[in-house]
Amino acid sequence: MILLRRLLGDVLRRQRQRQGRTLREVSASARVSLGYLSEVERGQKEASSELLSAICDALDVRMSEVMREVSDELSLAELAQSAASESVPAPVRLETITHVPVPGKRVTIKAPQAKAVDVVAA
Repeated sequence: MILLRRLLGDVLRRQRQRQGRTLREVSASARVSLGYLSEVERGQKEASSELLSAICDALDVRMSEVMREVSDELSLAELAQSAASESVPAPVRLETITHVPVPGKRVTIKAPQAKAVDVVAA
């Protein structure tokens, strides 16, 4: 299961660490207890919109930027989750066509896991 609060916490932590700032500095600037900010960063607490706004202000980063990064990570996590739940197909052997068809001539190509396809060279 993908937890949004964990993704948000990871993004906030990375933002803080990129700036070389400590939890203590950011919590004081945001007027949030150090323990609570730590729990938010670890994904143990849900941040309200007011708290998130205060943290973003303290980090001098736009909330939309933080949410965009969370959204990107959520998309990747969903893709990874769906890929893990699907069975991995057997490798498919592809053959290369080594000749150029004559214009107007009909060529049949057999694609893997598909029916034969008619292609007309231009």
